[in-house]
Amino acid sequence: MAKGNQGFADLVSGAGAASRPAARLPPRTGILGERQNRLAELASGATVTRIQEYVDPARCRIWPGHNRDYAALNAENCADLIESMRAQGRQEVPAIVRRVTDDPDHAFEVICGARRHWTVSWLRANSFPDFRFLIEPRELTDEEAFRLADLENRNRRDLSDYERATDYARAIDRYYGGSQQRMAERLEVSKSWLSRYLELARLPGELVAAFGSPHVLGISHGAALAPLLRLPAKRDRLLAAAADVAAEQVRLAASGAPMLKPGIVLRRVLAAAEPPRLKPSRANREHVVRDSDGAVIARGQRPPRGAGLAITVPLPSRHARPELLAAFAEILDQMGADG
Repeated sequence: MAKGNQGFADLVSGAGAASRPAARLPPRTGILGERQNRLAELASGATVTRIQEYVDPARCRIWPGHNRDYAALNAENCADLIESMRAQGRQEVPAIVRRVTDDPDHAFEVICGARRHWTVSWLRANSFPDFRFLIEPRELTDEEAFRLADLENRNRRDLSDYERATDYARAIDRYYGGSQQRMAERLEVSKSWLSRYLELARLPGELVAAFGSPHVLGISHGAALAPLLRLPAKRDRLLAAAADVAAEQVRLAASGAPMLKPGIVLRRVLAAAEPPRLKPSRANREHVVRDSDGAVIARGQRPPRGAGLAITVPLPSRHARPELLAAFAEILDQMGADG
């Protein structure tokens, strides 16, 4: 031996083992070996495991705060999932659910996965009675459930802008005390991005009905309509035109004819919001807007000669900004000026 008697003594007693590099063991094999390898991965934090289970979809209800319109789901807009599950013979991606204890008819409520729930339910009712619903239970607060559902569906094209917008409008009061800034921070989006969705959600019912279905309403529609709704005179004309278009949509649907496309609807209501432009005349040299007390809010005047229009505000501090803007709009409308 290279170390002589001392080396032999160390070998027998185990002394000096700490100074020697550990022997490299081959990976464990077999069923028990695989289990030990898996436990080692979990202990190191390299792998995260979650409990998943297959259940009867009838045991699951849809969470009331879900951002998808479950009633609008059908075999057409779920065709991709139906085909995929048929081909695979099972549901591949689990739905996120949480357990409920206040409902004797249901054990879970679906946070993310309404389309998967609808599709499995449809398959069970259409020649696949043994199909099961794959779920992953989580412990979530309502606000956490809202943010999780929003993250899962934010970039999905099968969720309409209006569905997402109404979900945000509900959430801002339920979870964020009406604070748009706080909600934007929690969702990690800009305040202006969130504002566009909230404007869309707050469109009056007459305008939503004019489009025939809320699912065709997009962010661009809300951005075009919202500024006009803030001006009383234009708002009235806009809503009157929207009611006429909505009635026409009902007649078209009843006759089986195609409904008016969103672009046509938008052009019609926007055109109705703008009154016919008048050519200036001698009698159209001045227009005064007064408040309920008779005080002048704003006065529009044309010069005796030449072009131009002057709007003066005698007491700007007396009237709120919306009143002033509405007065300016009325003067421009009445005096035939370009807005």
